[in-house]
Amino acid sequence: MPIPSNFSTPQRLSAKKRAFLQIQEWIIDGTLKPKEKLNDADLAEALGVSRTPIREALQLLNSQGFVEMYPGVGTQVTAVNHEDITKILPPLSVLQALSSELVAGNLGQEVINRLKEINQKFAEAIKTEDSFSALKYDEEFHQLIVDETKNPYITQAIEGLQPHVMRLYYYKAIILTESSIDEHERIIQALEAGDKQTASDVTRINWIRAINEYFSEHK
Repeated sequence: MPIPSNFSTPQRLSAKKRAFLQIQEWIIDGTLKPKEKLNDADLAEALGVSRTPIREALQLLNSQGFVEMYPGVGTQVTAVNHEDITKILPPLSVLQALSSELVAGNLGQEVINRLKEINQKFAEAIKTEDSFSALKYDEEFHQLIVDETKNPYITQAIEGLQPHVMRLYYYKAIILTESSIDEHERIIQALEAGDKQTASDVTRINWIRAINEYFSEHK
């Protein structure tokens, strides 16, 4: 189980949280491969913590579907099922659409301008085929809208789904295209105009479209 040594994690977090976030990141980006067996002692040494927060982090990752724990046998990274896109994106699209509906007409100009700025950077990344940056800007765009709901229940539900979206992206199940540039712009216009229905509808389309694109590529 090769573990990177040139990484950094926020030091103000608890040992359990730091371990959770770092191991989750390694699983999402493929540093830790699907079906790879995990050794808590090796992870503890790499992260500079005791084995207790590692075990706690693995239990949390198990509950979220990133690892599988077999008592008395060991722990391994879960396999990637590309067709899980049909299970993850529909509920996420509903939550994202609800967020857009709730904040439509209630955003200050500063937030609107920030959304426009992010979408411009997203467009540049798409056009230069910088897919990693495009993913980050897309996530930032939607997260800004979610944050403006000031609703911790929506935020927590999305936080449980978003890492699985990121993993599917890294494993080529989700592809960002130029269509999202225009959809983001339409979302911004609807948010600024207070058009709750359009903001909700276009946001949902923006998320669900990836399912159709995946299956059109894998007929």
